[in-house]
Order: sequence, then C-alpha cells, then structure tokens
Amino acid sequence: MAASASLTMAAMNLLIWWKQRSARANLLFSLTAIGAAAFAYCELSMMRAQTPAEFAAALKWGHVAIWFVVVPLVGFLRLYLHAGRLWLAWLVIGTRTLALLLNFLTGQNLNYLEVARLVPVSLFGEPIMVAQGEPNPWQIVAHVNVFLLLAFCADVTVTVWRRGEHRKAMMVGGSIILFQLVAFAETLVVFWGFVRAPITLSLAFLGLVAAMGYELTREILSAAQTARELRESEARMSLAVGAAELGLWVRDFTRNEIWASETWRRHFGFASSGSLTFEHVLQRVHPEDREAVERVMEEAQAGRGEYETDFRLLLPGGELRWIASRGGIEFDAAGNALMARGVARDITATKKSEQEAHLLRQEIAHAGRVSLMGQLASALAHEISQPLGAILRNAEAADLFMQEASPDLDEIRAILADIRADDQRAGMVIDRMRALLRRNELDVRPIAVGELVADVVGLVQADASARRVKLNAVVSGDLPRVRGDLVHLQQVLLNLIVNGIDSLAASNRQVRRVDVTAHLNDARMVEIAVGDTGYGIPADVLPRVFDPFYTTKPTGMGIGLAVSRTIIEAHRGRIWAENDPRGGAIFRFALPLDEEAAPS
Repeated sequence: MAASASLTMAAMNLLIWWKQRSARANLLFSLTAIGAAAFAYCELSMMRAQTPAEFAAALKWGHVAIWFVVVPLVGFLRLYLHAGRLWLAWLVIGTRTLALLLNFLTGQNLNYLEVARLVPVSLFGEPIMVAQGEPNPWQIVAHVNVFLLLAFCADVTVTVWRRGEHRKAMMVGGSIILFQLVAFAETLVVFWGFVRAPITLSLAFLGLVAAMGYELTREILSAAQTARELRESEARMSLAVGAAELGLWVRDFTRNEIWASETWRRHFGFASSGSLTFEHVLQRVHPEDREAVERVMEEAQAGRGEYETDFRLLLPGGELRWIASRGGIEFDAAGNALMARGVARDITATKKSEQEAHLLRQEIAHAGRVSLMGQLASALAHEISQPLGAILRNAEAADLFMQEASPDLDEIRAILADIRADDQRAGMVIDRMRALLRRNELDVRPIAVGELVADVVGLVQADASARRVKLNAVVSGDLPRVRGDLVHLQQVLLNLIVNGIDSLAASNRQVRRVDVTAHLNDARMVEIAVGDTGYGIPADVLPRVFDPFYTTKPTGMGIGLAVSRTIIEAHRGRIWAENDPRGGAIFRFALPLDEEAAPS
C-alpha cells in the first residue's frame, strides 16, 4: 500500500517535470517518493526473510532508499519553500552520506554488527520476522543525521511562518517534523532492542510524502484555476478589444519583428498574414507625421517607457486615416529596450467631427460678428458720414479759393490736409469693419491690450453716443502683451460692450455709463472687465448667461456670449459674469500672457 501510493504520486510529478523542466521541485518530490517506495519494499523483504543474512541484506539496501528520501527532501524544502540555512542543508546531506558509507563498511549494516537470529512474531494474524543481534554503535551517525534534519525542517518552518505563509509552514514543515519524530522514535526502540517489533518506517515516510504531495497537488489545482481565470479574462478582453475596435501590436526589438492582431492590420492596411517590421509601419505613416512618430518612440525607448500619440496614415490607395496609439516599453536589467506593446484605434471619424465642429464654431462666430455690425450699422454710417461731409465741404471751399485771381495757396494746403485726415478717419472705420467681418482661422500673435481696447472702443463709440451712453476705457500703460487672435478677441470685447449698452436701453438712471478696464490680476493673467450701471443680472439667470441659445433680449439669438466663451477658452483663458454691489453687471475675461513678453 505505501509503495503503490508513493509510486503513483512519483509518476504524476515526474510527468509534470517532463512536460515542464523548470518544475524541479516536482522532480525532487518524485525522488523522495521513489525512495519511500523502495524502503517499503525493503521492509517487506525483512518481514519475509528466511535467514539472518537475508534480513541484514534487506536492511542494508534500505539505507540506500533512506538516502534517496532524505537528500531530495532537503533539496525540495530549499527549492520549494525558499527557506532553510544552506550550511545546515549541506550538513544534513553530508551526515546522511556518511551514514550510508558506514552502512557498507561496518558490520552487516549500519544498525547491526551481526544479526544473530530471526524471531517470528504475529502482525494482524500473519507471522513475520524480527531480528535479534548486536547493535552497530555507528548507527549513532544516523541518529545525529535525524537531529540535524529535524533542525533544518524547524528552521524552514519558522522562516516560512514568519513570511506569513502559515498554512504552508504547518502543512509541509510541520507534517515532515511530525513524521520524522515518529520514525526516529521507532528506530530507537527497535534497533537498540527495547521492543521486539518489525520495522514500519514506510508508514511514516508515506505520511511525509502525502503531506508534500498534497501541497504540490493543491498548487497544481490552483494553477489550473488560474489558467481558467486567465482564459476567461482573455476572452473578456478579446470581446472588449473587438467591441472597441482596438488593434493590438507587439514589437520585438531584438529580432526587429512585429506581431499584430487582425484589427491592427486592418487599421494599417496590411494583409492578415505576413511578416512586419517597424520600417513597414513607418512607410504607412503620413510623411508629415513620420518624424514625430519616430521621435515619440525614441523618447519612450530612451527611458520614459510609455508613449501616446496621434498620427495620420496614408494608405496605398490614397485613403487618409487618423490613428491614436499608446503603449509601453519593456526593458532588460541593463536598461535596453526588449519589447514594445501597444494598442491602436482608428479615430478618423472623431477627427472629422472635430474639424466639422471647428468650422461650425467659425461660422457661428462670423455670424455673431455680422449680427453685431448690423446693430452698429446706423452709428457707423453716421461716423463715416461725418468725415465724408467734411471732405465735401473742404473740397467746395477749395474750389471757391481756386476761382480767385490770386488764390491763397496756404489756405488751400490746409484744406487739402483736412481732406487727407478726414479720408484716413473714414478709411480706419472701414478697415475695422472689414477686419471684424473677415472669416478666418485663429491667427495667434502677441497683442497689446491697450490697442485692442482702443480699436473696439473707437468702433462702438459713435453708437454709444447716439444712445446717450458714456463709454469709458481705463487701461494701464505698462500691461504686458497677451497672446491671441486679434479679430476674435475684438469680437468678444465688442459683444460685451454692446451688451452693456443694450442693458441701459430701458434704464432711467441718471448715470448711463459703460466702463472698460484692464489690469494684471493675482493669477498673472491680463483681466479685462466690462461693467455697466444698469439693473444687473437676476440671480436665477446668472448661471445660464453663457449657455447656447439662452437670451433675455426680445430679439436676441443667445449665441453671442456662448461664442465668446468658446473663443476665450480656445485662448486658454476664462470668462465669467457677476453683479456689481453698487449696481449693474460686470463681465470679465482673463487671458494668459505672451511667454516671450511676460515679465519675470
């Protein structure tokens, strides 16, 4: 029974080692189990011995089996539990080897100098043989070996317990110590002649092997469970990756090879099979983006370890695609790149939507500027008619002077200078209108805040005067420049000023004023404020004033402030509204400084 059970467990673990040569703990366990089975066979031979010589020979070869139990056991504990002092392990192996040599060099075996006779006894109703003879004093070496083995197992058990692996410490280390003590007690009372009984160490060895086998089997079951969980996780990941249309790829830097999933190959326009290299991938990247992609990968390999980038693909048929790619680099101990793993996603539709949304924002902004200019049309017509009327009157006066016999040339020169100045004044008004109405992309450049405010105030001054509103502008002369698009920022400021003037339309207050101020705030941003002396904004309306299509004006469209917020946020700034405790509303927006012109 003991032999068959031990051999069965040995065969199972030998098969595991044969399939996976790195499982050396399973190999050592198999050798221990084979040793236990061999000793069981020697015990059976001793029980059925017919002569003292047969008994002595069976016991002598039993010590060889014990060597194959103890030595692999020590190696198993060191390798499997990663514990135990190495010098103590070698001492156990050395004393057991010495005992084996003495087994063949002294007496009939290590336990008896001579087996004098065999005495039959009954075991479970069946006669068996036990020996009587002169004990071999050298068997003390075997006893010392048992003490050393117990010390080694105790050292292993304590170490594993302190690591927090209590169950493993008790199951493996504790069980081995228990069965060793049982076996040692039996050898003392039998071989020194205190008790006349057969040798049954194989039962203790079977318990030892069973404890070790249980732990290994438990780990095999745990590994199987882990494998099932990994397969399930892989299936879920594959489903998620497929649903998200993510392409997976792995680059082997050593062999310069790329493995890619079917989705990734489809994104990049490659066939479903065939070898790939990084050079093949670069050939599909748009020429304008190729250098940026190479730079991102080089920075990741240089030590950053991760990369994330968007780039365009130019496929052989001329199709243009946008790809978002991200991943990480695996390095060896020396810091050299080994593998790159990443995912890629086709974001062409997203990019097209972004472009369409950008064009739509431009169209809405342009419509807002046209709407504002429509509101200012009558005032601007008046502002232009003044210089045109002055030009006409000066031209008529010059014509009268020219009809005289001796015209006053100095007076004519003064008239011509007035005509030139009025013409420039009218041209400036028209230029400001044309610039504001122009449909264009963001043209970011350094902007002087004073000039920005002066241009907009000059554009709207006539309308303010016509509506009996005083327009004041106070801008510090030492303000640093901001960075932005002049036309778009003019649109924002113009919209806020016009809104302030509109808020005073129904006001019967004596003071009808709109103030424009600019200063450097605590956040090191230029803050421009437009305040009026009207009735302010109701508390329930204030949080919604920047919402698209929300307006309190009877003829308003509700896009002016929403467009203004979009423009300011595109400039990395912020815009907000608040009520003035003294009365009226204040709209503020803050813009970041131009980095080159910012004060240190």
